[in-house]
Amino acid sequence: MQYNPEFMTLAYEEALKGYNEGGIPIGSVLVHKGKVIGAGHNKRVQKGSVILHGEMDALENAGRQPASVYRECELYTTLSPCPMCSGTILLYGIPKVIVAENQTFMGAEELLRSNQVEVIVVNDERCHELMQKFIAEKPTLWNEDIGV
Repeated sequence: MQYNPEFMTLAYEEALKGYNEGGIPIGSVLVHKGKVIGAGHNKRVQKGSVILHGEMDALENAGRQPASVYRECELYTTLSPCPMCSGTILLYGIPKVIVAENQTFMGAEELLRSNQVEVIVVNDERCHELMQKFIAEKPTLWNEDIGV
């Protein structure tokens, strides 16, 4: 398994920003050749957005990139990516996704894998604990976010 724990720490710090802003604590960073080119966190609550999940925010903050850049990127995310975010990963050809945890929510990992995206789950306890704390505090908001 190849992954850089420092990048997962940055994704976790993004998740904490979201939590501290009253939002959903999911963070993500987009890494190109060992350098973070985009970081973000879920801003559905803060911006009243239907699409600003952590992964989408990181991609947005990376700005417009050539397809060749995306094909050399890794995406670090604190929670298993949903179908929307997974579709975006596929659309841009991001070949590797490092997931902090998928116990709280199992996203579309099989969709990614079936399209030759390498998915690595690292079972980061910090990210799991933060999600569990958030869900205990705001179950209605969590259910809204996952479409329950």
